[in-house]
Amino acid sequence: MTATAVAVTLSHAPSTVVGTNAVPLETDLGQTKGAAICQAGETLPSETSAIRLSLEAVIGPAVKVYVLAGKRVLTSGSRGSGWTASSMTVHVKPLAHAASKLTLCFVVSRTRIHVDLLGAQTGPEMAARLLGERRLPGRIRAEYLRAGHASWWSLLLPVARRMGLGRAVAGTWIALLVLLAMLLLTLVVSWLICRELEMSGHSSPARSEPRVRVRRIVRRVPAAAWTCALVALLNAACWSVITPPFQVPDEPSHFAYVQLLAENGQLPQPNLAESSPAMQIVSQDLRSEEVRYAPQHSSLRSAARQRTLERDMAAPLSRRGPGGAGAADSEPPLYYALEAIPYELGSHGSLLQSLELMRLLSALMAAATALLAYMFVREALPGARWAWTVGGLAVALFPLLGFISGGVNPDAMLFAICAALYYCLARGFRRGLTRRLALAIGLLTAIGFLTKLNFVGFAPGVLLALVLLAVRSSTRDRAAATAGPAASRRPWVIGLALAGTPVLAYGLVNALSNHPLLGEASRTIAATHGSISHQVSYMWQFFLPRLPGMPNYFPGISTTVQLWFDGLVGMYGWADTLFPGWVYDLAVIPAGVIAALCIREVIRGRAALGGRIPEIISYLVTAAGVIAVVGAQSYLSDALEHFEPFWEPRYLLPVLALWGLVVTLAARGAGRRWGPVVGTLLIGLFLTHDVVSQLQVIARYYG
Repeated sequence: MTATAVAVTLSHAPSTVVGTNAVPLETDLGQTKGAAICQAGETLPSETSAIRLSLEAVIGPAVKVYVLAGKRVLTSGSRGSGWTASSMTVHVKPLAHAASKLTLCFVVSRTRIHVDLLGAQTGPEMAARLLGERRLPGRIRAEYLRAGHASWWSLLLPVARRMGLGRAVAGTWIALLVLLAMLLLTLVVSWLICRELEMSGHSSPARSEPRVRVRRIVRRVPAAAWTCALVALLNAACWSVITPPFQVPDEPSHFAYVQLLAENGQLPQPNLAESSPAMQIVSQDLRSEEVRYAPQHSSLRSAARQRTLERDMAAPLSRRGPGGAGAADSEPPLYYALEAIPYELGSHGSLLQSLELMRLLSALMAAATALLAYMFVREALPGARWAWTVGGLAVALFPLLGFISGGVNPDAMLFAICAALYYCLARGFRRGLTRRLALAIGLLTAIGFLTKLNFVGFAPGVLLALVLLAVRSSTRDRAAATAGPAASRRPWVIGLALAGTPVLAYGLVNALSNHPLLGEASRTIAATHGSISHQVSYMWQFFLPRLPGMPNYFPGISTTVQLWFDGLVGMYGWADTLFPGWVYDLAVIPAGVIAALCIREVIRGRAALGGRIPEIISYLVTAAGVIAVVGAQSYLSDALEHFEPFWEPRYLLPVLALWGLVVTLAARGAGRRWGPVVGTLLIGLFLTHDVVSQLQVIARYYG
């Protein structure tokens, strides 16, 4: 399945630019929230199959394009909403012959978030005009594309050479390294599936251990869990090589935070510049700002630029930053303190060597996420060993996990912490809340608060689970004469005290220093306006279809499908690297099959659900809390007119372990006979999805 998908993908020819309207990208001509815009004097090359317009938006609306000769429409096309970039491409019906003296018109659908019009100033006689309104001060840049004559197969060597540029150590061997790593990953996945299917008829419930020791714990972890961890490690390591430096969301800010800790010995301060002189030069040589949000721009393409990069990295430039970390300056320091270790290990080399080592630490965190997700599924759904492997590999092969954990981003650590908490909660609901388990839950919760601010959404579900476990433990022990209520509640108290310590300490420090109690969060909340009903309505529409009577906050956009479903299927780079539209449409089919099989298994096992209602509620509250925090952040950003892209699907990955649970239920839902077959097909599908996602990113940056 994977080989076929790769062969078909590479047999296509990439689109190439065959002409432009000769308008340079010099200025922002204005903004619109919906308009029809026309500019005359365009020339359409023959066989043009797509038109790329220089429009920039955080969440782009639908756009329709028309090419007219006089009043006659020669060709047209449309692009759906939900795109993010400084340009957008609309496919049109090709013309057999070139045509000139044409008028290019495009209709930007109504939207709440402005769209920037990019191009260059011209005289009024050639300027674009907004129909029914006014003329723009210039023309918008347009590029005309058509399918090339050479397939991706014939371009493999040039692409491999470009992949070797922009690195601490350049060379075409880097592409070979990625290929070998993915082949090894495929072999490991195949071996694990075959091994586990031999036991598909056996039940292997997890056993409890009387005493906990490190060696005993390591030995009790199944080989399949370690293998899932290996798969996730290889996958994230490949993503770390495939994605160019500083092209993971907010990676420059996170790197600057680590650099401040390691070089300056201080935490970042708000409203200060974030880049050290060394980082500024490296980013400039890599063309990071030029490539970001601009799919028409690729990474380094020449050996001369690589030599310039190597010369500048060898220069004695200061690595001490001015004190800021941009988007990361309000984040807790734990992840960055850990990343300071590989930063220091690579500090005797170039800046990019430090970055590569830091990315590998994040890849190790992806391995921990997959291992703990397997252990969570094993605890939550005992009885079908082969199905645990399906759930564990579903997490290990999830492309967004590999992409984010292949960069410097605290989300990588947050995913692992949340997976560990799911495992501990499942263990507590299945075996009871012991003092040792409560201690682990409390410590993990404290670590979560010290990892990333978004953990505040996950924490209520954990605290609710602790309360429910304490109540259940108290009920069970009430009949026992010696224990008493206080003793039974003691584990819950320990866990709650440990979990709340970082929050209390943070508030105390702010109070003593005359800062807002919750820091940046307090300032942001104080600056917002609007009624509770408007906030709830906004957050509802941010994830779900609008209900009758609600004001329309996202006109022309189906947030459920275009932002979240499509985003989880594949959105890479700075949310500017997407699949073709038909891929998202096709993905609805396997998603529907997984959902149907999962529901079937839940209905079939409904008799066992009665005693697990508190556990299920706890998991749902963690998911709802994560969703609510993302929605609240977006609302606050919208209210302050910052329009930050808080709709990125990576913000939902703290509940990635629940995805492993869903896939496990789906495999079991196919029945004892067909379950292993369906599970194997699902893993083949996930592996194919991951490989094709990597190819999409390679095409974006090196094609």
